[in-house]
Amino acid sequence: FKRLQQDRPLGISGAPCDDNIMLWNAVISVPDAAPWDGGTFKLTLQSTEDYPNKPPTVRFVSRMFHPNIYADGSICLDILQNQWSPIYDVAAILTSIQSLLCDPNPNSPANSEAARMFSENKR
Repeated sequence: FKRLQQDRPLGISGAPCDDNIMLWNAVISVPDAAPWDGGTFKLTLQSTEDYPNKPPTVRFVSRMFHPNIYADGSICLDILQNQWSPIYDVAAILTSIQSLLCDPNPNSPANSEAARMFSENKR
C-alpha cells in the first residue's frame, strides 16, 4: 500500500476498503493510443490470509469486452495464476493489468469473440 501511495505508477490508483484490508478498490486508466483509448476502469482485489503466497482474486467492476477478460470480470493473466510469485505487490499486479489492456494477448483468450475482433482489426 505504501509503495502504491508513494511511487504510484501513471494511471493507477488503489487502496484497501476502510473496513476490510483484504478488499481493495482500484482504478486503471489507459493511454489514448491504447486499444481501449483513454478508458478508465474500476477493479476489486480480494485477498485471503494466504496472500502473498497466493494471488488475490482480481475482477473488473467496469463491464469489459476484452480478449483476456471473462464475462464475470476476472482476468486471464499468468501472474494471477500459474506465474504468481509472493514478490508481486498490488502495484505490480495493477501495472501488469494495465499493460494487458494496452497490449491484449489474443493467443490466450478469455473472450474468444473479443480476441477474434481484436485480431481482425489489428491487421
